[in-house]
Amino acid sequence: MSRSWTLLSHHAHVLLALDQNPDYTIDELAQILGITSRTVVNLLSDLVEDGYLSKTKDGRNNHYEINKKAPLRHSTSHGKTVGQLIAALGELGNR
Repeated sequence: MSRSWTLLSHHAHVLLALDQNPDYTIDELAQILGITSRTVVNLLSDLVEDGYLSKTKDGRNNHYEINKKAPLRHSTSHGKTVGQLIAALGELGNR
């Protein structure tokens, strides 16, 4: 049995981290999540493009706002929102 998979996607982990701190940098997110900075950039791009996040510039840094009313995408999660997922899961644990 493989032990390399996780129950939540990297997209979900990014949202959970940004719920704790919407001002995390790409490098901070990469370190927290144990993935590359390039992967974080791609994940953030997906989430912004699909309306789950909005991004504003604050000087040289980005500030992210989660659209907690956005619907979860899978058919088994019909009627559930990102906000409900975040509330159910709570904060990220420490690595």
